[in-house]
Amino acid sequence: MSTIHCLHITNYRKDPLFQMKLQRLLSLLRQAIDQYQMIEHGDHIAIGISGGKDSLTLLYGLSQLQKFYPKHFTLSAITVDMGLDTMNLEPVKTLCADFNVPYEIISTEIGKILFEARNEANPCSLCAKMRKGALNQKALELGCNKIAYAHHKDDLIETALMSLLYEGRFYAFPPVTHLDRTDLTVIRPLMLVSEADVKGFKNKYQLPVCKNPCPMDGHTHREYVKNLIRTLNTDSPGVRERLFHAVINGNFEDWPKLSK
Repeated sequence: MSTIHCLHITNYRKDPLFQMKLQRLLSLLRQAIDQYQMIEHGDHIAIGISGGKDSLTLLYGLSQLQKFYPKHFTLSAITVDMGLDTMNLEPVKTLCADFNVPYEIISTEIGKILFEARNEANPCSLCAKMRKGALNQKALELGCNKIAYAHHKDDLIETALMSLLYEGRFYAFPPVTHLDRTDLTVIRPLMLVSEADVKGFKNKYQLPVCKNPCPMDGHTHREYVKNLIRTLNTDSPGVRERLFHAVINGNFEDWPKLSK
């Protein structure tokens, strides 16, 4: 184990600044989990680990929440390796070991299929479907009944605006989704945490973020919409929060009802 990680795990209870930041993350996680009844006693939750700041923050938060949450649950971490040969996942392995979370890496040829064999011009949808399929299969093999995605508050807002602009409807992915074909349930515990908070958490605690190996990174519709929201919020402060509340209050059919 590295010196940084040794200090990081051993001393976190003694560092009041760390406690404040961790408490904020845990408070927002628990609020989302309780409001939308994301976790039940005995759940085995697979965390999809991309190696990015969002999924590592989710790993960190759930591994700490697990220690005191009244409903006992277990965790496994899973990374779907796209086979682009550019990711160093050793630091992620170390972090998972620090938190005593079993970690599985699924080797695939998804990257080569999309960018070499098929030479896809717009690969994002197919890529997501293939990665989710691999993740779901491994989760079932491990005996998991739920999968936690690291979609945060800004992802929710961006998805809703993308739906308006590119599909002509107002919609955003729900906090909880049951997958009938696999009987798995997808949960999104980070949905109340802003991307700015995730970035701050990552920087403060030196999370071992892996660079995204996808050639499309930063060149997608989502990136365009992210920049659009940033501009709108600069020109008219509060736009981001108003969009978020519009989503939360949208009364979408497949969103679970709030817990009383």
